[in-house]
Amino acid sequence: MVQKNVGTVNALIRITCGLTAVSYGTARLVKKAQNGTDGLLILMGAMKVAEGIVRYCPVTDMIDNTQMGQNLMQGMQQQATQMTQQQNQPNSQQNQTSSY
Repeated sequence: MVQKNVGTVNALIRITCGLTAVSYGTARLVKKAQNGTDGLLILMGAMKVAEGIVRYCPVTDMIDNTQMGQNLMQGMQQQATQMTQQQNQPNSQQNQTSSY
């Protein structure tokens, strides 16, 4: 069995969006056959439903287990830390009193 890497809320969102995509693609396919994009939409929607039910996403797993994904996560954490520090520093212009 694979290890779950998708949270409960994320899984519910994937199921909802996947079912919406499958329904929309099926409705368009029944109405008038298009150039193959409807089949692709149905396939992608079904994949998202399956990811939500199983709570495993292979793309997320690949990003988490590669060096590129780890570097990306480290960069995002550093940016978040810098933003937090900037927000916590008092604004020096607001604290200065005017000498006029």
